[in-house]
Amino acid sequence: MNQSTSNVIMVRPDSFRMNEETAENNHYQQSIAALSSEEIIDQAREEFEGLVSILEDHGVNVLVWDELPDFDTPDCLFPNNWFSTHGDGTFVLYPMFATNRRLERRDDIVVDLEHLHGFKVEDMLDFTEFEEHNKFLEGTGSMVLDRVHNKAYAALSERTDRRALEHFCSAMDVEGIAFEAFQSVNEQRLPIYHTNVMMSIGSGFVAICLDCIDDAEERALVVDSLAEDGLEIIELTEIQIGAFAGNMLEIQGEFELLIVMSTSAFNALTLPQKEQLSRHGRLVHSQLSTIETCGGGSARCMIAENHLPNH
Repeated sequence: MNQSTSNVIMVRPDSFRMNEETAENNHYQQSIAALSSEEIIDQAREEFEGLVSILEDHGVNVLVWDELPDFDTPDCLFPNNWFSTHGDGTFVLYPMFATNRRLERRDDIVVDLEHLHGFKVEDMLDFTEFEEHNKFLEGTGSMVLDRVHNKAYAALSERTDRRALEHFCSAMDVEGIAFEAFQSVNEQRLPIYHTNVMMSIGSGFVAICLDCIDDAEERALVVDSLAEDGLEIIELTEIQIGAFAGNMLEIQGEFELLIVMSTSAFNALTLPQKEQLSRHGRLVHSQLSTIETCGGGSARCMIAENHLPNH
């Protein structure tokens, strides 16, 4: 099983804004009072197209769908939360915390992947029934998957339920490593809403903010698991993950592995950290400041990996 793929899925935004339903526990979201709603959408679209262009320039096969016009889905450009794909042909649907984010789930993407783009969906796993019990697991936002070593790392929160995680791990036959992770907000330690803002795993590395794991035993559990798999641990600070340095993603380019991130994330990294990461792939970054500010997510959140096999 490869950690990364050259096939990715993205959704072009049309109604992007700061989502009031997710802001209560995503402390990265902020309003931009200086911009009108139209200006925010225009800038988000420009940033979206910029990331698509950079990926395509490096040989990544980017499949883009437009946001559906009849729904209010301000976070549709973060598709990795409602589904994931896997090398055995499994397509997984996830339970979402915000009711307006549940509208992002759409059958046409599955149909198009099979019938227009030649990918094979062998099985569908649907965990959305957890929504009826107010339990959530938001895809590869809630979980950082080590596909090579068959593990799922998950920081527990309102959006990442332990029982839902256990059901995913049992169904997919992966080992779950659950822990609590926190960030400092107004002198309080509050749960980090998604694991992928503080942790990213590549083929030979992990970039992680260990300072977010306050419990020493849980921190040791995570470190030991990563170390036993031979991953180089690149430690990030809380200030760096506040600039979305943890929200990076390894993707297979035409000639080399890419480590994709936002420009703010790239600028937050130190020179030694960039040198460490560069041993594992080419660092590629794109300006995403409007999306990061209003949406509370960055490059990794915008990219859903397509690991489905070809027909």
